[in-house]
Amino acid sequence: MFTLRNYSPADFETLYEIDQACYEPAIAYSRSELRAYLRFPGADCVVAETTGRKPSIAGFCITAREDDWSYIITIDVLAAHRRGGVGSLLLTEAERRLAERGVSEIALDTAVNNAAAIAFWQKHGYRIRGTRKGYYPGRIDAYAMSKALPAPKSTPAKSRAAKT
Repeated sequence: MFTLRNYSPADFETLYEIDQACYEPAIAYSRSELRAYLRFPGADCVVAETTGRKPSIAGFCITAREDDWSYIITIDVLAAHRRGGVGSLLLTEAERRLAERGVSEIALDTAVNNAAAIAFWQKHGYRIRGTRKGYYPGRIDAYAMSKALPAPKSTPAKSRAAKT
């Protein structure tokens, strides 16, 4: 079981360690890069934490919003928690938060040779919009992917019954 919560600065070192474990050194973020992404105007970070006696962070998702569009900077899930729905939970919550803030489209980049990631994104409605040549170290191309977000559901206004 997992709970979702907001990022806290006390989480930083754990998030850094998770990012280092999830990506090869050439792709993983440095401390200064990760700090900068977390401080971007419009940045949001959702953290997935295990429940139980000793909760621990299983993964996180960082997004950056600008007006009505957003970008997924990273979604990281420790290997021990993959294929258990943590990534989907993080993504669903990040999308919900963005839709509430008026975001209508969300974008990301993923390596063309990362079949598992491509399948994950496509399963969640993301579509390939183009290719970025040599985007990753080693001149690996990336798919530019995006998804339209539905307008947030508004709560119906209370109707006023006229008294006559």
